Amino acid sequence: MVKNMSFHSSEGDERTEEISEEVDIEKILNELREPEITIQNVVSSADIRQRLNLQEIARKIKKSRYDPEKFPGLVLKLDEPKAALLLFSSGKFVCTGTKSVEESARAINAAIEVLKKHGIDVKKKPLIKAENIVASAKLFVKVDIEKLALELPNTLYEPEQFPGLIFRMKDPDVVFLIFASGSLVCTGAKKESDVRRAVYKLRRILAEGGYLVLD
Repeated sequence: MVKNMSFHSSEGDERTEEISEEVDIEKILNELREPEITIQNVVSSADIRQRLNLQEIARKIKKSRYDPEKFPGLVLKLDEPKAALLLFSSGKFVCTGTKSVEESARAINAAIEVLKKHGIDVKKKPLIKAENIVASAKLFVKVDIEKLALELPNTLYEPEQFPGLIFRMKDPDVVFLIFASGSLVCTGAKKESDVRRAVYKLRRILAEGGYLVLD
């Protein structure tokens, strides 16, 4: 009987410790400054599902650049929204340089309007897809990179070659560069909401593992 009571008490103690740890983590996270997240670049693809004569486009649009001996795509730069597009004869586009998924879509549609304005017939609406969102973030707290490299799976750290630690997160599927200063670079997201989710998830992982350097 005493043994049973002792056993249950031990279980209760362990559960109490777990709850206490959870409360401590929440307290740490609540006391930290909110991360600052900035979208640096969005890469999107588009498909208008028709062949394009890149030589004709290069001849008609002065702001385009096409040198098939060096690269198979035509480069078209836009001022509003500010973006650079690669156009391929297959009808595929790649857009880069914008700061949001919405702005990327606007740039692709603006490029199509430029084509139409110069007599290039585009029959269908483009199928647009965000391929890669690159964002930077600040955690406003330092990170113990050395400990992180030793203990956290899916990391790569070679300080002789580069000061940042590479960490691959599976959900969402992104790759982080983590610096000891608490600065981050996040790549691979397809949605802006996934960038925010990934940054906050990483911050929790760092707090739970004791990798944050708290003053």
